[in-house]
Amino acid sequence: MPKNKGKGGKNRKRGKNEADDEKRELVFKEDGQEYAQVSRMLGNGRCEALCIDGTKRLCHIRGKMHKKVWIAAGDIVLVGLRDYQDDKADVILKYMNDEARLLKAYGEIPDTVRLNEGVVDEEDAGAQDDYIQFEDEDIDKI
Repeated sequence: MPKNKGKGGKNRKRGKNEADDEKRELVFKEDGQEYAQVSRMLGNGRCEALCIDGTKRLCHIRGKMHKKVWIAAGDIVLVGLRDYQDDKADVILKYMNDEARLLKAYGEIPDTVRLNEGVVDEEDAGAQDDYIQFEDEDIDKI
């Protein structure tokens, strides 16, 4: 039987997520960067995000964040724009919910952006008002 010479298995790789409790400084965008809301996850470290400037971009999650920071649809992220590809970008930072609310309060993100909504879809925006009202008489006939 071989001896275990390593420092542990996958539990050691998972580690303790102590960074969640700490408050971190709010990072604002610089030139060459843009705020975006993730519209859907594509897999393979990629996602589709709708940037604040109105452009839908294919974003690549950087290696430092890959498998450490979980990104879901509806999250607000900071993306680095590429000089040579306008339709692609790189995810630099994921904002937590309270940080995204602060960005909206500071006016960095427009008021039209919905926070904590999950999937962002333009076609389903008006579908929330569709409902059917039944009369009591209709129920009795069935």
